[in-house]
Amino acid sequence: MGILLALALGFIPMFFYAWLMYWVDRYEKEPKILLGAVFIWGVAVAAGFAFVVNSVLGVGIYLFTGSDIATELGTGSLVAPLVEESIKGIAVLLVYLFFRREFDSVVDGIVYASIVALGFAATENAYYIYAYGYAENGLSGLLGVAFIRVILVGWQHPFYTSFIGIGLAVARLNKNPWVKVGAPFTGWVFAVFTHSLHNTIATLLNNNVGLLAGTLIDWTGWLAMAAFLLWMLAREQHRLAQLLRSEIRSGVITRQQYDTACSAWKQTAARISALMQGKYAQTREFYQLCGELAHKKYQLATLGDEGGNGRIVEELRIKLAQLSTKIE
Repeated sequence: MGILLALALGFIPMFFYAWLMYWVDRYEKEPKILLGAVFIWGVAVAAGFAFVVNSVLGVGIYLFTGSDIATELGTGSLVAPLVEESIKGIAVLLVYLFFRREFDSVVDGIVYASIVALGFAATENAYYIYAYGYAENGLSGLLGVAFIRVILVGWQHPFYTSFIGIGLAVARLNKNPWVKVGAPFTGWVFAVFTHSLHNTIATLLNNNVGLLAGTLIDWTGWLAMAAFLLWMLAREQHRLAQLLRSEIRSGVITRQQYDTACSAWKQTAARISALMQGKYAQTREFYQLCGELAHKKYQLATLGDEGGNGRIVEELRIKLAQLSTKIE
């Protein structure tokens, strides 16, 4: 009973948070199969590897120091942030390296990083809820730890790992070799630092005051990241409006379709209307392609014909022109 409750409280909220990240990406959604893959990486690979390495190195620190406090501080403040952010970041790096066509913006970087981090958090939360909640204090302990892990610090791992996604996205959209190396490294450093800061506060101030201080710091960071994400979405919408305007003149899309493509709310209304008419799949694909076309036109203008951007742009125009006559 306790294990099932811990699994449910560990995983279900993280599934919801992952869906929320998917929903927020309004103008050019990432493939569900890739998002599912990075989530599973977080659940199994990242969480499993981190548990083993953290445990082994934690034993090593204890054998060297003979101190419980030094072991807890060393593991939490140094080992865990380095190991966990590195292994989570590998999933985002693999998408960046092998699925570059799907890695088009800073928003994409944040989404992929958040999803892998939420998979990691699901496994970690389930373990903490059972081991430090139910096993120690029964149902009341389970609910108490679940509240802390899901509500108070539920967005901690996505916040840390988002810096890695941002760093890789900056590298993806830049031709400067120094930026291509420096941006991902800087993102990783910020991910490790913020993770370490949270764990250090939790370890040194292991009381209600520490919980309050840690929560305030965490939420300040998360809200700042949320504001940054909304700003990036606004820039993406502006870029969409700029780069799709010429497609009206060329007859690829109509003025009405352009207006809808540039508005998240109008896209939602168009999809609902299409659902009633049996044209949902075509409508969804059409506006997805609009987002992809805008991204590829931007990359063609800033990065040149890297990865065959010119050919991809023309292919997207042909697909859009074909679909344009089939939807309103």
